[in-house]
Amino acid sequence: MRLLQRLSQYQRLNQFAGDDPIQTTVAELAGVFCCSERHVRTLLAQLQALKWLEWHATAGRGKRARLHCVIPEQQLRANLMQQLLNAGDHQNALKLAERDPIHLNELLMPHLGGQWDSDLPTLRIPYYRTLEPIAPLALTGRAEQHLAHTIHAGLTRFETGNPHPQPDLAHHWQISADGLKWQFLLRSDLRWHNGQPITAEQLVQRLKQLRHHPRCGSFLSSIADISLPHALCIRFTLKCADYWLAHRLADLLCLLPHPDYPEIGAGPFRQISSSDMLIRLEQHSSYHLHRPYLHAIEYWITSNPEQASAAPSSQHPVKITIGQYEELDSVRPVQRSTSVGFCYIALNQKRGKLTVAQRRYLTTLIREENTLNHLPIENGLIARSSAMLSGWPLPDPTPEPISLPSKLTLLYHPPAELTALSDRLQERLAQAGCELEVRFYDGKRWESNEQFADVDIILGDRLIGESPEVALENWLRIDVLWQAILSDKEQQQCRTVLDGVQQLADETQRHHALRDYYTHLMQQSIIMPLFNYQYQISAPPRVEGVTLTAYGWFDFCRAWVPAPTDE
Repeated sequence: MRLLQRLSQYQRLNQFAGDDPIQTTVAELAGVFCCSERHVRTLLAQLQALKWLEWHATAGRGKRARLHCVIPEQQLRANLMQQLLNAGDHQNALKLAERDPIHLNELLMPHLGGQWDSDLPTLRIPYYRTLEPIAPLALTGRAEQHLAHTIHAGLTRFETGNPHPQPDLAHHWQISADGLKWQFLLRSDLRWHNGQPITAEQLVQRLKQLRHHPRCGSFLSSIADISLPHALCIRFTLKCADYWLAHRLADLLCLLPHPDYPEIGAGPFRQISSSDMLIRLEQHSSYHLHRPYLHAIEYWITSNPEQASAAPSSQHPVKITIGQYEELDSVRPVQRSTSVGFCYIALNQKRGKLTVAQRRYLTTLIREENTLNHLPIENGLIARSSAMLSGWPLPDPTPEPISLPSKLTLLYHPPAELTALSDRLQERLAQAGCELEVRFYDGKRWESNEQFADVDIILGDRLIGESPEVALENWLRIDVLWQAILSDKEQQQCRTVLDGVQQLADETQRHHALRDYYTHLMQQSIIMPLFNYQYQISAPPRVEGVTLTAYGWFDFCRAWVPAPTDE
Protein backbone atom coordinates (compact mmCIF):
# COMPACT_ATOMS: atom_id res chain seq x y z
CA MET A 1 0.00 0.00 0.00
CA ARG A 2 1.38 3.44 -0.94
CA LEU A 3 0.52 5.04 2.44
CA LEU A 4 2.56 2.40 4.29
CA GLN A 5 5.46 3.05 1.92
CA ARG A 6 5.16 6.77 2.64
CA LEU A 7 5.11 6.01 6.38
CA SER A 8 8.36 4.07 6.06
CA GLN A 9 9.93 6.99 4.21
CA TYR A 10 8.66 9.46 6.80
CA GLN A 11 10.03 7.27 9.57
CA ARG A 12 13.54 7.45 8.09
CA LEU A 13 13.20 11.18 7.69
CA ASN A 14 11.92 11.65 11.23
CA GLN A 15 14.78 9.60 12.67
CA PHE A 16 17.21 11.93 10.85
CA ALA A 17 15.49 15.24 11.60
CA GLY A 18 13.58 14.69 14.83
CA ASP A 19 10.41 16.59 15.74
CA ASP A 20 11.92 20.10 15.78
CA PRO A 21 12.72 22.24 12.69
CA ILE A 22 16.24 21.81 11.28
CA GLN A 23 18.36 23.25 8.48
CA THR A 24 19.47 20.71 5.89
CA THR A 25 20.18 20.22 2.18
CA VAL A 26 18.73 18.06 -0.54
CA ALA A 27 22.12 16.36 -0.85
CA GLU A 28 22.05 15.33 2.82
CA LEU A 29 18.54 13.95 2.43
CA ALA A 30 19.62 12.00 -0.66
CA GLY A 31 22.07 10.22 1.63
CA VAL A 32 19.28 9.49 4.11
CA PHE A 33 17.03 7.97 1.43
CA CYS A 34 19.87 6.47 -0.66
CA CYS A 35 18.42 7.98 -3.82
CA SER A 36 18.96 10.85 -6.25
CA GLU A 37 18.41 14.49 -5.31
CA ARG A 38 15.68 14.66 -7.94
CA HIS A 39 13.81 11.79 -6.24
CA VAL A 40 14.27 13.47 -2.84
CA ARG A 41 12.48 16.57 -4.12
CA THR A 42 9.61 14.36 -5.35
CA LEU A 43 9.34 12.61 -1.95
CA LEU A 44 9.39 15.93 -0.07
CA ALA A 45 6.62 17.28 -2.30
CA GLN A 46 4.50 14.15 -1.71
CA LEU A 47 4.97 14.19 2.09
CA GLN A 48 4.27 17.92 2.21
CA ALA A 49 1.07 17.39 0.20
CA LEU A 50 0.02 14.89 2.91
CA LYS A 51 0.72 17.66 5.48
CA TRP A 52 3.18 15.45 7.32
CA LEU A 53 6.08 17.92 7.00
CA GLU A 54 6.98 21.46 6.08
CA TRP A 55 9.82 22.12 3.59
CA HIS A 56 11.00 25.64 2.88
CA ALA A 57 13.71 25.62 0.20
CA THR A 58 16.16 28.46 -0.41
CA ALA A 59 17.18 29.57 -3.89
CA GLY A 60 20.67 28.49 -4.93
CA ARG A 61 22.42 25.16 -5.30
CA GLY A 62 23.70 23.76 -2.01
CA LYS A 63 21.73 26.25 0.08
CA ARG A 64 20.34 24.91 3.36
CA ALA A 65 16.56 24.67 3.67
CA ARG A 66 14.21 24.48 6.63
CA LEU A 67 12.69 21.01 7.32
CA HIS A 68 10.06 20.33 9.99
CA CYS A 69 8.45 16.90 10.59
CA VAL A 70 5.18 18.28 11.96
CA ILE A 71 3.52 14.99 13.04
CA PRO A 72 5.25 12.74 15.60
CA GLU A 73 5.71 9.28 14.13
CA GLN A 74 3.53 7.53 16.74
CA GLN A 75 0.68 9.99 16.20
CA LEU A 76 0.97 9.49 12.45
CA ARG A 77 0.68 5.70 12.91
CA ALA A 78 -2.44 6.20 15.02
CA ASN A 79 -3.95 8.46 12.36
CA LEU A 80 -3.25 5.93 9.64
CA MET A 81 -4.70 3.11 11.75
CA GLN A 82 -7.88 5.14 12.14
CA GLN A 83 -8.12 5.78 8.39
CA LEU A 84 -7.57 2.11 7.53
CA LEU A 85 -9.97 0.69 10.12
CA ASN A 86 -12.66 3.25 9.36
CA ALA A 87 -12.40 2.25 5.72
CA GLY A 88 -12.67 -1.44 6.63
CA ASP A 89 -9.17 -2.06 5.28
CA HIS A 90 -8.17 -4.57 7.98
CA GLN A 91 -5.41 -6.16 5.89
CA ASN A 92 -3.39 -2.97 5.62
CA ALA A 93 -4.24 -2.09 9.23
CA LEU A 94 -2.66 -5.42 10.16
CA LYS A 95 0.43 -4.62 8.07
CA LEU A 96 0.69 -1.30 9.90
CA ALA A 97 0.37 -3.05 13.29
CA GLU A 98 3.01 -5.62 12.33
CA ARG A 99 5.45 -2.78 11.70
CA ASP A 100 4.97 -1.49 15.23
CA PRO A 101 3.80 -4.36 17.53
CA ILE A 102 5.19 -2.71 20.65
CA HIS A 103 2.65 0.14 20.34
CA LEU A 104 -0.24 -2.00 19.10
CA ASN A 105 -2.37 -1.27 22.18
CA GLU A 106 -2.03 2.48 21.72
CA LEU A 107 -2.88 2.20 18.03
CA LEU A 108 -5.90 0.00 18.61
CA MET A 109 -7.51 1.47 21.72
CA PRO A 110 -9.60 4.11 19.90
CA HIS A 111 -10.99 1.42 17.59
CA LEU A 112 -11.93 -1.44 19.94
CA GLY A 113 -15.44 -2.51 20.88
CA GLY A 114 -18.41 -1.84 18.64
CA GLN A 115 -17.65 0.17 15.51
CA TRP A 116 -19.27 1.00 12.19
CA ASP A 117 -16.68 0.46 9.46
CA SER A 118 -17.71 1.27 5.90
CA ASP A 119 -21.27 1.50 7.26
CA LEU A 120 -21.13 -2.11 8.54
CA PRO A 121 -21.26 -3.09 12.25
CA THR A 122 -17.97 -4.55 13.45
CA LEU A 123 -16.88 -5.78 16.88
CA ARG A 124 -13.18 -5.63 17.77
CA ILE A 125 -12.01 -7.65 20.75
CA PRO A 126 -8.56 -7.28 22.33
CA TYR A 127 -7.24 -10.67 23.42
CA TYR A 128 -4.37 -11.52 25.72
CA ARG A 129 -2.72 -14.42 23.85
CA THR A 130 -2.19 -15.92 20.42
CA LEU A 131 -5.02 -18.25 19.38
CA GLU A 132 -4.63 -21.83 18.20
CA PRO A 133 -5.67 -22.74 14.63
CA ILE A 134 -9.42 -23.37 14.73
CA ALA A 135 -9.42 -27.15 14.19
CA PRO A 136 -12.27 -28.66 16.30
CA LEU A 137 -10.53 -31.98 16.99
CA ALA A 138 -7.36 -30.35 18.33
CA LEU A 139 -8.62 -27.38 20.37
CA THR A 140 -8.02 -26.91 24.07
CA GLY A 141 -8.75 -23.23 24.86
CA ARG A 142 -12.17 -21.76 25.69
CA ALA A 143 -11.81 -18.95 23.16
CA GLU A 144 -10.88 -21.35 20.36
CA GLN A 145 -13.76 -23.70 21.19
CA HIS A 146 -16.18 -20.78 21.06
CA LEU A 147 -14.75 -19.72 17.71
CA ALA A 148 -15.07 -23.27 16.36
CA HIS A 149 -18.81 -23.26 17.14
CA THR A 150 -19.01 -19.86 15.42
CA ILE A 151 -17.24 -20.97 12.24
CA HIS A 152 -18.49 -24.56 11.91
CA ALA A 153 -21.90 -26.25 12.04
CA GLY A 154 -23.03 -29.74 13.02
CA LEU A 155 -26.11 -31.82 12.36
CA THR A 156 -27.39 -30.47 15.68
CA ARG A 157 -26.27 -27.63 17.94
CA PHE A 158 -26.75 -26.15 21.39
CA GLU A 159 -28.30 -22.74 21.90
CA THR A 160 -27.17 -20.51 24.74
CA GLY A 161 -29.08 -21.37 27.90
CA ASN A 162 -30.75 -24.49 26.47
CA PRO A 163 -29.37 -27.95 27.45
CA HIS A 164 -31.33 -29.74 24.70
CA PRO A 165 -29.91 -30.17 21.18
CA GLN A 166 -31.49 -28.00 18.50
CA PRO A 167 -31.63 -28.34 14.69
CA ASP A 168 -28.63 -27.14 12.71
CA LEU A 169 -27.71 -28.65 9.33
CA ALA A 170 -30.49 -31.13 10.04
CA HIS A 171 -33.93 -29.56 10.60
CA HIS A 172 -35.51 -32.66 12.25
CA TRP A 173 -34.51 -36.13 13.35
CA GLN A 174 -36.49 -39.33 13.78
CA ILE A 175 -35.80 -42.23 16.16
CA SER A 176 -37.06 -45.79 15.71
CA ALA A 177 -39.05 -47.41 18.51
CA ASP A 178 -36.08 -49.53 19.61
CA GLY A 179 -33.66 -46.57 19.46
CA LEU A 180 -31.41 -48.34 16.92
CA LYS A 181 -32.12 -46.18 13.86
CA TRP A 182 -31.81 -42.40 13.79
CA GLN A 183 -32.60 -40.38 10.66
CA PHE A 184 -31.46 -36.76 10.37
CA LEU A 185 -33.30 -34.76 7.70
CA LEU A 186 -31.05 -32.14 6.09
CA ARG A 187 -32.06 -28.63 5.09
CA SER A 188 -32.09 -27.98 1.38
CA ASP A 189 -29.66 -25.56 -0.30
CA LEU A 190 -27.00 -25.66 2.42
CA ARG A 191 -23.81 -23.76 1.54
CA TRP A 192 -20.19 -23.87 2.63
CA HIS A 193 -18.45 -20.58 3.36
CA ASN A 194 -16.93 -20.62 -0.11
CA GLY A 195 -20.43 -20.60 -1.61
CA GLN A 196 -20.38 -24.20 -2.84
CA PRO A 197 -23.35 -26.48 -2.04
CA ILE A 198 -23.06 -28.84 0.93
CA THR A 199 -23.83 -32.41 -0.10
CA ALA A 200 -25.00 -35.20 2.17
CA GLU A 201 -22.12 -37.32 0.82
CA GLN A 202 -19.62 -34.76 2.17
CA LEU A 203 -21.23 -34.83 5.61
CA VAL A 204 -21.27 -38.63 5.69
CA GLN A 205 -17.62 -38.69 4.65
CA ARG A 206 -16.75 -36.39 7.53
CA LEU A 207 -18.86 -38.33 10.05
CA LYS A 208 -17.17 -41.58 9.06
CA GLN A 209 -13.80 -39.93 9.60
CA LEU A 210 -14.91 -38.90 13.10
CA ARG A 211 -16.00 -42.45 13.98
CA HIS A 212 -12.41 -43.64 13.63
CA HIS A 213 -10.68 -40.62 15.13
CA PRO A 214 -8.91 -41.42 18.44
CA ARG A 215 -10.46 -38.43 20.22
CA CYS A 216 -14.14 -39.04 19.47
CA GLY A 217 -14.33 -42.64 18.30
CA SER A 218 -15.02 -43.81 21.86
CA PHE A 219 -18.12 -41.68 22.32
CA LEU A 220 -19.43 -42.62 18.87
CA SER A 221 -18.73 -46.32 19.49
CA SER A 222 -22.43 -47.25 19.46
CA ILE A 223 -22.66 -46.43 15.71
CA ALA A 224 -22.59 -49.48 13.44
CA ASP A 225 -23.17 -47.71 10.13
CA ILE A 226 -23.83 -44.30 8.57
CA SER A 227 -25.76 -44.30 5.29
CA LEU A 228 -27.79 -42.15 2.88
CA PRO A 229 -31.30 -43.55 2.30
CA HIS A 230 -31.96 -40.48 0.12
CA ALA A 231 -30.27 -37.21 -0.85
CA LEU A 232 -31.37 -35.17 2.19
CA CYS A 233 -31.36 -37.83 4.88
CA ILE A 234 -28.47 -39.28 6.94
CA ARG A 235 -29.21 -42.55 8.73
CA PHE A 236 -27.32 -43.84 11.77
CA THR A 237 -27.68 -47.54 12.50
CA LEU A 238 -26.60 -48.33 16.06
CA LYS A 239 -25.23 -51.46 17.73
CA CYS A 240 -27.16 -50.56 20.86
CA ALA A 241 -29.52 -47.71 21.70
CA ASP A 242 -27.85 -44.36 22.45
CA TYR A 243 -30.31 -41.66 23.46
CA TRP A 244 -27.44 -39.18 23.81
CA LEU A 245 -26.77 -39.31 20.03
CA ALA A 246 -28.35 -35.95 19.12
CA HIS A 247 -26.44 -34.39 22.05
CA ARG A 248 -23.16 -35.97 20.91
CA LEU A 249 -23.60 -34.65 17.37
CA ALA A 250 -23.81 -31.10 18.78
CA ASP A 251 -20.49 -31.52 20.60
CA LEU A 252 -17.34 -29.64 19.58
CA LEU A 253 -15.78 -32.89 18.35
CA CYS A 254 -18.70 -33.52 15.97
CA LEU A 255 -18.63 -30.18 14.17
CA LEU A 256 -18.47 -30.73 10.42
CA PRO A 257 -15.83 -28.75 8.51
CA HIS A 258 -15.45 -29.39 4.80
CA PRO A 259 -13.99 -32.92 4.48
CA ASP A 260 -11.29 -31.78 2.03
CA TYR A 261 -10.70 -28.20 3.22
CA PRO A 262 -11.00 -28.21 7.03
CA GLU A 263 -10.66 -24.44 7.36
CA ILE A 264 -14.00 -24.04 5.51
CA GLY A 265 -17.18 -24.38 7.57
CA ALA A 266 -20.89 -23.63 7.42
CA GLY A 267 -21.44 -21.69 10.65
CA PRO A 268 -22.77 -18.13 11.05
CA PHE A 269 -19.34 -16.53 10.54
CA ARG A 270 -16.56 -17.38 8.10
CA GLN A 271 -12.88 -16.88 8.79
CA ILE A 272 -11.47 -14.25 6.42
CA SER A 273 -7.93 -13.91 7.73
CA SER A 274 -5.76 -15.32 10.47
CA SER A 275 -2.35 -14.34 11.77
CA ASP A 276 -0.53 -14.14 15.10
CA MET A 277 -1.97 -10.63 15.56
CA LEU A 278 -5.43 -10.70 13.97
CA ILE A 279 -8.27 -13.12 13.36
CA ARG A 280 -11.16 -11.66 11.34
CA LEU A 281 -14.56 -13.27 10.88
CA GLU A 282 -17.30 -12.03 8.57
CA GLN A 283 -20.96 -12.97 8.39
CA HIS A 284 -21.74 -16.01 6.22
CA SER A 285 -24.11 -14.60 3.60
CA SER A 286 -25.74 -18.01 2.95
CA TYR A 287 -26.13 -19.07 6.58
CA HIS A 288 -29.07 -21.45 6.96
CA LEU A 289 -30.32 -20.19 10.36
CA HIS A 290 -31.02 -16.74 11.79
CA ARG A 291 -28.36 -14.38 10.45
CA PRO A 292 -26.13 -12.56 12.97
CA TYR A 293 -26.55 -8.81 13.47
CA LEU A 294 -22.81 -8.10 13.27
CA HIS A 295 -21.04 -7.98 9.93
CA ALA A 296 -17.56 -8.73 11.25
CA ILE A 297 -15.71 -9.77 14.41
CA GLU A 298 -12.01 -9.16 14.91
CA TYR A 299 -9.70 -10.57 17.58
CA TRP A 300 -6.59 -8.39 17.93
CA ILE A 301 -3.84 -10.11 19.90
CA THR A 302 -2.56 -7.27 22.06
CA SER A 303 -0.11 -9.11 24.33
CA ASN A 304 3.57 -8.31 23.91
CA PRO A 305 6.30 -8.91 26.51
CA GLU A 306 7.90 -5.57 25.65
CA GLN A 307 4.73 -3.60 26.32
CA ALA A 308 4.38 -1.77 29.59
CA SER A 309 0.61 -1.76 29.42
CA ALA A 310 -1.91 -4.36 28.44
CA ALA A 311 -5.34 -4.29 26.93
CA PRO A 312 -8.31 -4.52 29.31
CA SER A 313 -9.06 -8.10 28.24
CA SER A 314 -5.65 -9.28 29.45
CA GLN A 315 -6.64 -9.03 33.10
CA HIS A 316 -7.78 -12.67 33.18
CA PRO A 317 -9.19 -15.04 30.53
CA VAL A 318 -12.51 -15.41 32.40
CA LYS A 319 -13.01 -11.63 32.48
CA ILE A 320 -13.57 -10.15 29.04
CA THR A 321 -13.76 -6.39 28.47
CA ILE A 322 -14.98 -4.98 25.17
CA GLY A 323 -14.11 -1.35 24.68
CA GLN A 324 -11.54 1.42 24.65
CA TYR A 325 -9.37 2.83 27.41
CA GLU A 326 -11.13 6.19 27.33
CA GLU A 327 -14.45 4.36 27.82
CA LEU A 328 -13.42 2.47 30.96
CA ASP A 329 -15.50 4.82 33.12
CA SER A 330 -18.62 3.81 31.19
CA VAL A 331 -17.77 0.11 30.76
CA ARG A 332 -20.00 -1.96 33.02
CA PRO A 333 -20.40 -5.66 33.69
CA VAL A 334 -23.28 -6.69 31.47
CA GLN A 335 -23.24 -10.40 32.26
CA ARG A 336 -21.95 -12.48 35.18
CA SER A 337 -22.24 -16.17 35.82
CA THR A 338 -20.58 -18.99 37.71
CA SER A 339 -19.05 -21.58 35.41
CA VAL A 340 -20.61 -25.03 35.40
CA GLY A 341 -17.15 -26.39 34.61
CA PHE A 342 -14.69 -26.67 37.47
CA CYS A 343 -11.12 -27.20 38.56
CA TYR A 344 -10.77 -30.57 40.22
CA ILE A 345 -8.51 -32.88 42.18
CA ALA A 346 -8.19 -36.49 41.01
CA LEU A 347 -6.39 -39.23 42.92
CA ASN A 348 -4.68 -42.09 41.15
CA GLN A 349 -6.40 -45.26 42.33
CA LYS A 350 -4.47 -47.47 39.91
CA ARG A 351 -1.13 -46.50 41.50
CA GLY A 352 -2.36 -48.01 44.77
CA LYS A 353 -0.31 -45.77 47.03
CA LEU A 354 -3.32 -44.22 48.80
CA THR A 355 -6.10 -45.97 50.67
CA VAL A 356 -9.70 -44.79 50.39
CA ALA A 357 -9.37 -43.16 53.85
CA GLN A 358 -6.19 -41.33 52.80
CA ARG A 359 -7.81 -40.14 49.56
CA ARG A 360 -10.77 -38.79 51.52
CA TYR A 361 -8.46 -36.97 53.92
CA LEU A 362 -6.51 -35.43 51.02
CA THR A 363 -9.64 -34.12 49.30
CA THR A 364 -10.83 -32.72 52.64
CA LEU A 365 -7.48 -31.03 53.18
CA ILE A 366 -7.43 -29.31 49.80
CA ARG A 367 -11.09 -28.28 49.97
CA GLU A 368 -10.74 -26.61 53.38
CA GLU A 369 -11.76 -22.97 53.42
CA ASN A 370 -8.34 -21.87 54.69
CA THR A 371 -6.80 -23.61 51.64
CA LEU A 372 -9.03 -22.31 48.84
CA ASN A 373 -10.05 -18.99 50.36
CA HIS A 374 -6.52 -17.80 51.06
CA LEU A 375 -4.90 -18.33 47.70
CA PRO A 376 -2.95 -15.32 46.32
CA ILE A 377 -5.39 -14.70 43.47
CA GLU A 378 -7.83 -11.94 42.60
CA ASN A 379 -10.94 -11.66 44.76
CA GLY A 380 -14.16 -12.68 43.09
CA LEU A 381 -12.39 -14.82 40.49
CA ILE A 382 -13.30 -18.27 41.84
CA ALA A 383 -16.09 -19.75 43.95
CA ARG A 384 -15.58 -22.84 46.12
CA SER A 385 -17.56 -25.76 44.66
CA SER A 386 -20.51 -26.96 46.69
CA ALA A 387 -21.69 -29.54 44.14
CA MET A 388 -20.47 -31.19 40.97
CA LEU A 389 -23.66 -30.06 39.23
CA SER A 390 -26.81 -28.59 40.68
CA GLY A 391 -28.44 -31.42 42.62
CA TRP A 392 -25.20 -33.46 42.65
CA PRO A 393 -23.95 -32.73 46.21
CA LEU A 394 -20.40 -33.41 47.37
CA PRO A 395 -19.83 -36.04 50.08
CA ASP A 396 -19.20 -34.97 53.67
CA PRO A 397 -15.56 -34.20 54.51
CA THR A 398 -13.33 -36.39 56.68
CA PRO A 399 -12.55 -34.23 59.74
CA GLU A 400 -10.00 -36.47 61.51
CA PRO A 401 -6.34 -36.32 60.32
CA ILE A 402 -4.98 -39.54 58.83
CA SER A 403 -1.34 -40.48 58.37
CA LEU A 404 -0.17 -40.05 54.77
CA PRO A 405 2.75 -41.60 52.85
CA SER A 406 6.09 -39.87 53.39
CA LYS A 407 6.22 -38.70 49.76
CA LEU A 408 3.60 -38.04 47.06
CA THR A 409 3.77 -36.63 43.52
CA LEU A 410 1.36 -34.05 42.09
CA LEU A 411 0.85 -33.19 38.42
CA TYR A 412 -1.12 -30.17 37.25
CA HIS A 413 -1.78 -28.18 34.09
CA PRO A 414 -3.12 -24.65 33.43
CA PRO A 415 -5.01 -22.51 34.52
CA ALA A 416 -2.64 -20.40 36.60
CA GLU A 417 -4.76 -20.70 39.76
CA LEU A 418 -3.68 -24.33 40.02
CA THR A 419 -0.08 -23.16 40.51
CA ALA A 420 -1.11 -21.29 43.65
CA LEU A 421 -3.20 -24.26 44.78
CA SER A 422 -0.29 -26.69 44.24
CA ASP A 423 2.02 -24.48 46.31
CA ARG A 424 -0.58 -24.26 49.07
CA LEU A 425 -1.13 -28.02 49.13
CA GLN A 426 2.63 -28.56 49.26
CA GLU A 427 2.74 -26.42 52.43
CA ARG A 428 -0.24 -28.19 54.01
CA LEU A 429 1.19 -31.67 53.35
CA ALA A 430 4.59 -30.65 54.70
CA GLN A 431 2.82 -29.75 57.96
CA ALA A 432 1.33 -33.27 57.93
CA GLY A 433 4.77 -34.84 57.44
CA CYS A 434 4.37 -35.60 53.72
CA GLU A 435 6.80 -34.32 51.08
CA LEU A 436 4.95 -33.32 47.90
CA GLU A 437 6.81 -33.25 44.58
CA VAL A 438 5.03 -30.84 42.20
CA ARG A 439 5.21 -31.16 38.40
CA PHE A 440 3.72 -28.86 35.79
CA TYR A 441 2.44 -29.98 32.38
CA ASP A 442 2.18 -27.08 29.95
CA GLY A 443 -0.89 -28.30 28.07
CA LYS A 444 -4.63 -27.92 28.61
CA ARG A 445 -5.48 -31.52 27.71
CA TRP A 446 -3.95 -34.70 29.12
CA GLU A 447 -2.14 -36.61 26.39
CA SER A 448 -1.31 -40.15 27.57
CA ASN A 449 -1.51 -42.72 30.36
CA GLU A 450 2.26 -42.48 30.75
CA GLN A 451 1.91 -38.97 32.17
CA PHE A 452 0.33 -40.46 35.30
CA ALA A 453 2.48 -43.57 35.75
CA ASP A 454 4.22 -42.29 38.92
CA VAL A 455 1.73 -39.54 39.86
CA ASP A 456 -0.56 -39.71 42.91
CA ILE A 457 -2.46 -36.40 42.76
CA ILE A 458 -3.77 -34.59 39.67
CA LEU A 459 -5.10 -31.04 39.49
CA GLY A 460 -6.93 -30.10 36.31
CA ASP A 461 -9.68 -28.03 34.74
CA ARG A 462 -12.83 -29.32 33.03
CA LEU A 463 -14.89 -27.14 30.69
CA ILE A 464 -18.61 -27.92 30.54
CA GLY A 465 -20.92 -26.63 27.84
CA GLU A 466 -24.66 -25.99 27.60
CA SER A 467 -25.62 -29.63 28.36
CA PRO A 468 -23.73 -30.46 31.59
CA GLU A 469 -24.76 -34.12 32.01
CA VAL A 470 -23.71 -34.99 28.46
CA ALA A 471 -20.41 -33.16 28.94
CA LEU A 472 -19.67 -35.23 32.05
CA GLU A 473 -20.65 -38.45 30.28
CA ASN A 474 -18.34 -37.60 27.37
CA TRP A 475 -15.55 -36.77 29.83
CA LEU A 476 -15.61 -40.32 31.20
CA ARG A 477 -15.47 -41.75 27.69
CA ILE A 478 -12.81 -39.64 25.99
CA ASP A 479 -10.35 -38.31 28.59
CA VAL A 480 -7.22 -40.43 29.10
CA LEU A 481 -7.30 -39.33 32.76
CA TRP A 482 -9.86 -42.02 33.55
CA GLN A 483 -7.92 -44.80 31.85
CA ALA A 484 -4.88 -43.75 33.86
CA ILE A 485 -6.37 -43.44 37.36
CA LEU A 486 -9.15 -46.07 37.45
CA SER A 487 -8.25 -49.67 38.23
CA ASP A 488 -9.05 -52.31 35.61
CA LYS A 489 -12.13 -53.31 37.60
CA GLU A 490 -13.31 -49.68 37.88
CA GLN A 491 -12.77 -49.12 34.14
CA GLN A 492 -14.95 -52.10 33.33
CA GLN A 493 -17.61 -50.86 35.75
CA CYS A 494 -17.43 -47.40 34.19
CA ARG A 495 -18.00 -48.74 30.66
CA THR A 496 -20.88 -50.91 31.86
CA VAL A 497 -22.54 -47.98 33.63
CA LEU A 498 -22.16 -45.62 30.64
CA ASP A 499 -23.47 -48.18 28.15
CA GLY A 500 -26.46 -48.80 30.39
CA VAL A 501 -27.16 -45.09 30.92
CA GLN A 502 -27.20 -44.25 27.21
CA GLN A 503 -29.86 -46.89 26.56
CA LEU A 504 -32.36 -45.25 28.93
CA ALA A 505 -34.92 -43.45 26.77
CA ASP A 506 -36.07 -41.24 29.63
CA GLU A 507 -33.77 -38.25 30.05
CA THR A 508 -34.41 -37.87 33.79
CA GLN A 509 -33.46 -41.50 34.36
CA ARG A 510 -30.23 -40.98 32.39
CA HIS A 511 -29.33 -37.94 34.49
CA HIS A 512 -30.02 -39.74 37.77
CA ALA A 513 -28.05 -42.83 36.78
CA LEU A 514 -25.05 -40.70 35.74
CA ARG A 515 -25.30 -38.68 38.96
CA ASP A 516 -25.24 -41.91 41.00
CA TYR A 517 -22.04 -43.04 39.32
CA TYR A 518 -20.28 -39.73 39.86
CA THR A 519 -21.45 -39.83 43.48
CA HIS A 520 -19.68 -43.19 43.77
CA LEU A 521 -16.47 -41.70 42.32
CA MET A 522 -16.64 -38.78 44.75
CA GLN A 523 -17.34 -41.03 47.74
CA GLN A 524 -14.23 -42.99 46.79
CA SER A 525 -12.39 -39.65 46.51
CA ILE A 526 -11.23 -40.50 43.01
CA ILE A 527 -12.49 -37.15 41.72
CA MET A 528 -13.67 -33.99 43.48
CA PRO A 529 -14.53 -30.52 42.12
CA LEU A 530 -12.68 -27.74 43.94
CA PHE A 531 -13.80 -24.41 42.57
CA ASN A 532 -15.74 -22.78 39.73
CA TYR A 533 -14.85 -19.60 37.91
CA GLN A 534 -16.83 -16.38 38.07
CA TYR A 535 -17.29 -15.41 34.43
CA GLN A 536 -17.78 -11.73 33.62
CA ILE A 537 -18.25 -9.74 30.42
CA SER A 538 -17.99 -5.96 30.53
CA ALA A 539 -18.94 -3.68 27.67
CA PRO A 540 -19.50 0.03 26.97
CA PRO A 541 -23.04 1.29 26.28
CA ARG A 542 -22.58 0.99 22.50
CA VAL A 543 -22.37 -2.83 22.50
CA GLU A 544 -25.74 -4.52 23.04
CA GLY A 545 -27.14 -8.05 23.13
CA VAL A 546 -24.22 -9.52 25.08
CA THR A 547 -25.31 -12.95 26.36
CA LEU A 548 -22.91 -15.24 28.24
CA THR A 549 -22.48 -18.80 27.02
CA ALA A 550 -21.62 -21.78 29.22
CA TYR A 551 -17.96 -21.39 28.20
CA GLY A 552 -17.85 -17.82 29.51
CA TRP A 553 -17.83 -16.14 26.11
CA PHE A 554 -20.79 -14.33 24.56
CA ASP A 555 -23.07 -15.34 21.74
CA PHE A 556 -21.74 -13.58 18.63
CA CYS A 557 -25.04 -14.10 16.81
CA ARG A 558 -26.98 -12.03 19.38
CA ALA A 559 -24.57 -9.10 19.90
CA TRP A 560 -25.26 -5.88 18.02
CA VAL A 561 -23.93 -2.34 17.73
CA PRO A 562 -26.27 0.69 17.86
CA ALA A 563 -26.16 3.04 14.89
CA PRO A 564 -23.69 5.92 15.24
CA THR A 565 -25.11 9.21 16.48
CA ASP A 566 -24.63 12.63 14.89
CA GLU A 567 -22.18 13.46 17.69
